Amino acid sequence: MSTDTSTSNVSGTESMTVREAIREAMREELARDEDVFLMGEDVGLFGGVFDVSDGLLADFSEDRIRDTPISEAGFLGAGVGAAATGSRPIVEIMFSDFLGVSMEQTMNQMAKMRYMFGGKTEMPITIRTTEGGGMGAASQHSGTVHTWFAHFPGLIAVAPGTPAAAKGLLKSAIRSNDPVFFFENKMIYEQTGEVPTDPDFTLPIGEASVERTGEDVTVIATQRLVGESLDAAEELSDQVSVEVIDLRSLYPLDTETIVASLEKTGRVVVADESPLSYGVHAEVVTRLVENGFYSLDAPPERVGVPDTHIPFSPSLEQEVLPDAADVTAAIERLA
Repeated sequence: MSTDTSTSNVSGTESMTVREAIREAMREELARDEDVFLMGEDVGLFGGVFDVSDGLLADFSEDRIRDTPISEAGFLGAGVGAAATGSRPIVEIMFSDFLGVSMEQTMNQMAKMRYMFGGKTEMPITIRTTEGGGMGAASQHSGTVHTWFAHFPGLIAVAPGTPAAAKGLLKSAIRSNDPVFFFENKMIYEQTGEVPTDPDFTLPIGEASVERTGEDVTVIATQRLVGESLDAAEELSDQVSVEVIDLRSLYPLDTETIVASLEKTGRVVVADESPLSYGVHAEVVTRLVENGFYSLDAPPERVGVPDTHIPFSPSLEQEVLPDAADVTAAIERLA
C-alpha cells in the first residue's frame, strides 16, 4: 500500500498553487533536459490561457516554448513525430474537449507506435490539458474526458488533486518514455499546498495517496473532488471517521491502496467529476469488487456528473457538478 510520499528525499517545501507547481515542474524539466520543449496555442507570448506557462518563454526562448496555429491535429501530430525521433515534447491542449480533433494522432499513432514497431520506438510525450466545469464556459469547454484516455492501451493517464501531486507527477510524466496524458482541473489552479522544492522531487505514476486517514468510510477521489471530499470529511468528523484517497493515477490504477482502505473501513464512495456511466467510477468499483468483495459492508456509492453535457447556465451548471455536499450525502447514506 502506498501513502503520500511528497516529502520523501527532499530538503524542504514551499507553499504554492497548483498553477505554480505545474509551472515549476516544467521549468525544472526544461532546465534539466534540452530535449524537453513545450508547444501549444498561446503557451509562449500569452503565457497560456490560464497563465500556467507564464514566464517560460523569457527563460527558454522560442526554440523551447513554441506557439502553434489553432490546429490540435497538426501540432499534436507534430509532437508525436518529435517524440518518436528523440525529443520530449510537452503538448498543451487548451481544453480537453478539443482532443476530439486529434483522435487519429492519439489512438492510431501515439498509443500504438511502440506496439506496432515491436518496442523499437519510444514515445516520450506529455499531453497537458484542462478539464472540468465551474467557469460558465459551456459544454465545449467544460468536459471531463480523462476516462477516454485511461481506456486506450498504450496510454498513461494521471489527474492530480493537490499541488504536490501536480508537480511530482508532471515531472515523472515528462521523464517517462511512454505517452502520458496529464489532466488539470481548471477550478483548482488557485488551490495551495506545500510542495517539495528539490528539483529531483518526483512522484511515481501508478500510486494513490492517502490524504486523510479514517476508520469508517473510504472516499476515493480525483482532482477537484479531493479537496471537496476532505471538506466533507472534516464536516462529518464528529459523526464518522472518513479516509480520503487522492487516486492521482487513472491508468495505471493503484488497486493495492484502495483495496487496503476498503478492508479497513468496509464502505466506499468514489468521487470523480466525469459522467457516471462507464467511467472511472465503474473501474474503481470493479477493482474493489474483484479484489475486496468480502470486505464490503454496503454497496459502493458514486459521486459524479449525470450522463449529460455541462450547461452554460450557471445555476444549471452547479446543479450537475458534484461538490462537498454530494460527497457528504453519499457518506451519510453509508455511515
